Amino acid sequence: MSPEGASELASKEALIADFGVSCETMKGLEAYVALLTHWQKTTNLVAPSTLGQIWSRHILDSAQLFALAPNARAWIDMGSGGGLPGLVLACQLKEVGGTIDLVESNSKKAAFLRHVATQLALPARVHGDRIETVLPKLAPPDIVTARALAPLTELIGYAKQLLKSGATGLFPKGREYAAELTEAGRHWHFSHELHASRTEPEARIIRITGLT
Repeated sequence: MSPEGASELASKEALIADFGVSCETMKGLEAYVALLTHWQKTTNLVAPSTLGQIWSRHILDSAQLFALAPNARAWIDMGSGGGLPGLVLACQLKEVGGTIDLVESNSKKAAFLRHVATQLALPARVHGDRIETVLPKLAPPDIVTARALAPLTELIGYAKQLLKSGATGLFPKGREYAAELTEAGRHWHFSHELHASRTEPEARIIRITGLT
């Protein structure tokens, strides 16, 4: 087995062993990956160079967010793109009776999100409009998240009303997370915690609370 194949297998095993993903949820994730791979041929959903590492680079990276808030039942994913982390979270939330709102202004990507949500009967509502237009219409969730969308300062700006209303922000960030935190601190007052990433040693997931 190639190193890439071994990494993919290890990521699948980690979902089951470390995150407690059930066989039913794993089937949903596999069906999502199959649909993403098929649509990728005509719609740019993820970076083509990462398709061979979809479980290690994308699925596990997204699924680890749920492990940080296992009791949260209402989520919002800003800028959902190809469904990362939104559709992965939807697969996990389906088993526990939760829901997630996916916000994506790109019409082709929004169509993909709706297709997957319908095909897999996921508890996901897709909003095909800009974040600034959609969020004021939604009730504050337990968790608001976004992956590879914008710098932390901008993410907090998008979600400020939700965060001020008591929602918690969970934002995966790469190796520049410290610089992003410093910059965000110049514009906002908030409390934060850092959680190690399972997929990238130098990355962190930033938990934001108490925004004022």
